[in-house]
Amino acid sequence: MLRLERAPNGGLTEARHWDSPFSPKGTPASDLLEGDMELLGLMPGASNYTFLACLLGAEATGDEPERLVIYKPRRGEAPLWDFPSGTLCQREAAAFEISRAGGFGFVPPTVLRDGPVGIGSVQAFVHHDFECTAFDLFESHPDDLRRVALFDLVVNNADRKAGHVFPDAEGNVWAIDHGICFHVEPKLRTVLWDFAGEPIAEADRACLRRLGAALQGDLAPVLAGLLDPAEVEILRRRCTAVLDAEAFPAPGPGRSFPWPPV
Repeated sequence: MLRLERAPNGGLTEARHWDSPFSPKGTPASDLLEGDMELLGLMPGASNYTFLACLLGAEATGDEPERLVIYKPRRGEAPLWDFPSGTLCQREAAAFEISRAGGFGFVPPTVLRDGPVGIGSVQAFVHHDFECTAFDLFESHPDDLRRVALFDLVVNNADRKAGHVFPDAEGNVWAIDHGICFHVEPKLRTVLWDFAGEPIAEADRACLRRLGAALQGDLAPVLAGLLDPAEVEILRRRCTAVLDAEAFPAPGPGRSFPWPPV
């Protein structure tokens, strides 16, 4: 695994190998609400202010020396013309709630909480090889990528880059960066179009059915605090439409791929 080290400018750079088997699988999201945060540096290559941070006083898990998180403060979000300002951190938290409710399980635990730069999303950091992306997983983890593609259909992910999907040291596949999801207009842009035309597996349909039930139940008030009511309603409609579909759709019309792709 590649280790992140502090750069002279206060950011972080990829450096020595760090053989940490830690995985956030099974980490309760509530754990991320505990402890103060110490900022360690800015993550390299992020378009918004994205900090690697340590939760002080939080109990470490396994061989992890400290509880590391990714902190994306609302104040550090670059304005977008098509998404309401200050909502990207809420969409990050909503994506985790969708993943958890549907049993997808690949979005790291994420909460919305206060931090050193104000309210933002706080997500469990996944130790991984930064050079391994979705493009390297089509042969070894096709079912995982297919489920990520299905998830993106439902949440209307406008920016599924290959670098947003990767395995941890235990081989668990994770998907991150969901700040520009849930728009009411179709905006799906992804590198995972390889599954276009393939049937949706029954196991994946089970995730959609669980999500559909949750959207009519306990998940509704949770999302009401994170998304606009119209976005929640369109989310319900998309879930139903994807469940009714026989196969994954083809790209288009319009722009269907993110840039850059990684």
